[in-house]
Amino acid sequence: MHCGVCGGTVFSCRPVLWDGLIKEWQLSRSEADYIDRQQGETCDQCGANLRSIALANAVRAFLGTAQTLQEALHGPDSRTLSILEINEAGTLTPFLRRFGGYVFGAYPEVDMHAIPYADATFDVVIHSDTLEHVPNFVHALKECRRVLKPGGALCYTVPTIVGRMTRDRSGLQKSFHGNPATASDDLVVQTEFGADAWTYPMLAGFTDVSIHTAAYPAATALMARNGWTVR
Repeated sequence: MHCGVCGGTVFSCRPVLWDGLIKEWQLSRSEADYIDRQQGETCDQCGANLRSIALANAVRAFLGTAQTLQEALHGPDSRTLSILEINEAGTLTPFLRRFGGYVFGAYPEVDMHAIPYADATFDVVIHSDTLEHVPNFVHALKECRRVLKPGGALCYTVPTIVGRMTRDRSGLQKSFHGNPATASDDLVVQTEFGADAWTYPMLAGFTDVSIHTAAYPAATALMARNGWTVR
């Protein structure tokens, strides 16, 4: 496997899940193992985990390049590409902020139900493991589409259990990605995404969706395009 961020080929892995979260999400042993890889297996060269690498692969697909994300920073798109990153996209933020038109918006200060930018502002919107915390995630996807230029793309990840369908956690015990003693209600998991995760951008009006992986099923990222254009 090659890292889509820097091209590295050596990876290290450490477990990141805890028993409480495994129980709350009713994960099998094999599901827990690949989610541990998604979050805890990292490139020794740049530190990107598999989730970030899958997301970098989605961004590279939008750029239409076989180069790593790091190499793409030296291409012509790097000076003109307008990017909105909502929340820090794993370990990609230091690379993304080097693009000329980069804008950062912290979640939950940036309300994904009312993104504070005009229509058709950005070429790319990026967020990573954020949508599962948003109460009406289809509406949030519509907001991402609204601020994209025609031909632009939303690149994002959500924690995905590929062997089941998406489920709403309403009425279930509150679940957090992190220490529940210090996490705010904005970080409660509202939705557990499953194999149908790719359908929701379509409901939000995107015209096509592609799935990009790193060591499937460990990590997947979605690239949803806002109409077609010639790049």
